[in-house]
Amino acid sequence: MGPETLIEEIRAGLGDAVESVSDSHGDPVIAVKADSVRPVLAALRGAPFDYAVLLDLTCVDFAAGEGRLELVYHLYSLSRNVRLRINASVPAADPAVASLVGLWKNADWLEREVFDMFGVRFDGHPYLRRLLTYEGFEGHPLLKTYPWRLAQPRIPLKDDE
Repeated sequence: MGPETLIEEIRAGLGDAVESVSDSHGDPVIAVKADSVRPVLAALRGAPFDYAVLLDLTCVDFAAGEGRLELVYHLYSLSRNVRLRINASVPAADPAVASLVGLWKNADWLEREVFDMFGVRFDGHPYLRRLLTYEGFEGHPLLKTYPWRLAQPRIPLKDDE
């Protein structure tokens, strides 16, 4: 089955959730609505699509003037040997989507990293807290609006008792 057939199947199966379809270096890219991320990825995980592997999740901060962040999910189908990229735009003012922890265990760490670096909330995440920075760190360092000279509060050292 070629990528065109796969895209047609996905578009037919997901309907209104698909905003656009494109191609990037031979891999299909599907843009979906932010409020339908979880149902779309749940559908893609099961039959007939069989995207059983969540390879990665990241975020892109477009210029602050655009006022949006884009979540980028990378999926892989073992049975088809095909990768798929799912993009979902969220408003920078209140970035939030549903968590995928119930679908893929590795979504736990991936979502925590995106939360820590970009401030995107993952509703329903069982343990959403900072992963790469410390508790008390101010801001989200990969946002373009983050002041690069911001002095962070110091945390007290623990006594060796």
